[in-house]
Amino acid sequence: MAVSAAVRYLLGRATVAPWIMVDELIYSELAKSFADSGRFLVRGQETGAYGFVYPLLVSPAWALFRAVPDAYAAAKAINALVMSLAAVPAFLVARRVLPCGLALLASALSVSVPPMLYTGTIMTENAFYPAFLVAAWAMVAWLERPSARSTLVLAAAVLLAYLTRAQAIAFLPAVLTAPFLLAGRSALRRYWLMYGLVAASALLVLAVQAARGSSPAGIFGAYEVASRASYSAGQVSKWLLYHWAELTVALGVLPVAAFLALAIGWRRRPSAERAFLAASGTLSFWLVLEVAAFASAHSWRVEERDMFYVAPLFLVALLVWVARKREEPLSGAVLAAAAAAALPGFLPYRELIGLPAVSDTPALLPLWSLADAGLGLGNVRLLVVLSSLGAAALFLALPRRYGLLLPLLVLAYFAASHKPIEGKWRQAAILNLFAGITKAHPDWVDRRIGVESEAAVIWSGNTDRYAIWQNEFFNRSVRRFYYTGSPLAGDLPETPLRVDRRTGLMRGPDGRAVVEDYVLADGSVALQGQVIDQDTRKGMLLYRVQGPLRQISLVEGLYPQDTWSGKTVAYTRRSCRGGQLAVELQSDPALFTQPNTVVASVAGREVARVSVGPRERRTLVVPLRARGDVCHVRFTVGRTRVPKVETRGVNPDPRRLGIHFNRFTYRP
Repeated sequence: MAVSAAVRYLLGRATVAPWIMVDELIYSELAKSFADSGRFLVRGQETGAYGFVYPLLVSPAWALFRAVPDAYAAAKAINALVMSLAAVPAFLVARRVLPCGLALLASALSVSVPPMLYTGTIMTENAFYPAFLVAAWAMVAWLERPSARSTLVLAAAVLLAYLTRAQAIAFLPAVLTAPFLLAGRSALRRYWLMYGLVAASALLVLAVQAARGSSPAGIFGAYEVASRASYSAGQVSKWLLYHWAELTVALGVLPVAAFLALAIGWRRRPSAERAFLAASGTLSFWLVLEVAAFASAHSWRVEERDMFYVAPLFLVALLVWVARKREEPLSGAVLAAAAAAALPGFLPYRELIGLPAVSDTPALLPLWSLADAGLGLGNVRLLVVLSSLGAAALFLALPRRYGLLLPLLVLAYFAASHKPIEGKWRQAAILNLFAGITKAHPDWVDRRIGVESEAAVIWSGNTDRYAIWQNEFFNRSVRRFYYTGSPLAGDLPETPLRVDRRTGLMRGPDGRAVVEDYVLADGSVALQGQVIDQDTRKGMLLYRVQGPLRQISLVEGLYPQDTWSGKTVAYTRRSCRGGQLAVELQSDPALFTQPNTVVASVAGREVARVSVGPRERRTLVVPLRARGDVCHVRFTVGRTRVPKVETRGVNPDPRRLGIHFNRFTYRP
C-alpha cells in the first residue's frame, strides 16, 4: 500500500491540470466549499446531487493551502493514499479463499490495475474503488456466515459506498440474488434479516421521498436523469456484450477465463469459494449491466471507469485457479478459455477508439497507440483476437508448477499498458490547461487581486469553455458566474445577463444593473473599467470595474458556445474614438482544403483582408473609424461549408461554418 501510494503520487505530479470536465471542477468545488464553510456547495449553491465522501476526504488540501496549485498537489497526494487503501480489502477478500502469500499477490495486483492512474484526477473513483472492495469483502463474509453482525457490517459498507457514489445501488440486486445461488429455496430462511432490512429501507426511502414531494429516483442524485431515459432490450444487450468484451481486454483475458472455469465447476467448490463466486458473479453482473444500460442510452461508449472496480475479484479468481488447477476438469477449462478468448472479438474497435475513450476507456488507449505507431486501426481487432487466443492456449497448457507465471504475465500486461495511458492523460491535461490558461501561474487572478477578493466571470460563448473552467478551478477569488448568450455546458449554476443595446448596461434576471468589483471576460465582452491583468494568448482580460457592469463591445455572428462563424460577423464598440482591432483567425483542414479569405469593411468600404490556409492561424488588423462614439466593423468570410461527418446516418452538425474567430483585441 505504501509503495503504491508513493508511485501513484509521483505519477500524479505529471498531471498539470484537471481535464475530465466538469466532473473534476464539481468535486473540487465541493471540497473547497467544505474546507471554507463546512457545507457542500457548487458555485455557492447547496447541492445533494453528488456523493460527499470523496469531497470530504480531499477537503483538507483546500483547508491547508490557500494557493490552489498547492491544494491541487495535496489533493492528488490524498488520492494516492486513499486509492491505494484498496490493497487492504482486496487482501481480505482474497484471504477468505487463498493462503496468505497468494492473498498478498492479489492485493498487489489490485493496486497495479491501470485505472489506478485516476489518482491524478479529482474524481470519485479514488474513493469508490476501496469503498467498493470493502463492501465486496463484507458481502463475501455475509454470504459465507449470515448473522446479525455480518448483515449490519454489509449494510454499513454498502451505505458508505453509496454515499461515495450512487452507482453503488448495483449492490442492491446483487445482495438480493446472491443468496439464491448459494442456498436455493432456503435463501429467504438463511438470509431473512438482510431481506427484511432491504424491504424496510425501501419503504423508508419511498416515505421520505413522498414527504418531500420528490420522485424515488431522486436518491440517485446527479444520475437521476438515467431513470428518465427509455431503454431498448436490444441496445442494452449489445452494450452489455461490448462492456464484457472490453473488461476482458482490460484484464488481459486470463482472469476472466479463470473465473468462468471456477464457475463451471461450481458444485465442487468449497463453501468459502462458492460464497466468493456468488458475491463476485452477482456484483459483476449487476454493476456491468447498470453501466451498459447507461451507455446504451446516454454516452454510447464503453464506460470502463465505471466498472473497473470488479477487477480484483477476477484477479483473485485467477489465483484460486492457479492454486486449484490440478483438481479442475479439462472440459470446463477449455470452455472457459474459449469464451474468454472469443469475447474481445465482439468489440467494435474502429468505432470506440477515439477521443471519448481517453477519459472513460483506458484499456483502449494502448491499442490506439499501437494503431498510430503503424499497426493501423483496421488491424487492431486481429491483433487482439490473436493475443486472446494465445492467452487462452497458455491458460490451458501451462503446467501447474509454473502456474504463478499467469498472474505475473497479467502484472506485466498492466505495467505495459500504463505508459500509453499515462501519456494520453498527461497530454490531455496539458492541452486542457493550455486551452484555458497560458499565464505562467494558473492562479494568476488570485495573485493579482488576492484570494479574499471576489471576482466574477462572464461567459460570452466566444472563447474556449476551458478558459472559464480552468480559471475557476485554479482561482479561489473567481466566485460568481454570468453568461450573455447561451449557458456554458455542464449544467452548473450561473446567472444570465441582459445587455441594453443602447447603453451597454448589463442587468440580471431581476432587471437591476449588476455591480461587481472585478470581472474576468474575453475580448468580445469588453467592459467599461480598467484592465489590470490579462492572459494575452487566450484573450482573457481581468477588469477592475467597481460599479455597474457596462459592455462597450459586442460581437455578433458567431455560433453559440463556439468560435465558428457563419458568412458574416459584426463587431461594435461603444465609447470608441478609433484605433485598431486585431482578430485572430483560424481555419480547419478537416473542413477546408483551400485558403479562406476574410474581408473587413467599415461603413461599406473594405479596409483590410487576409487569406487563411487550412492549417494556419492569421491575425487580421483592422483600422477603426468612429462615427459619433461608436466603431463598427463587418467581416465577410469567403467560403462556408457544412460538415459532412455523419453519426448513424444523421449529420450531428448541420451548421454552415466559415472560420474561427479566436480572439478580438482592441487597441485604442
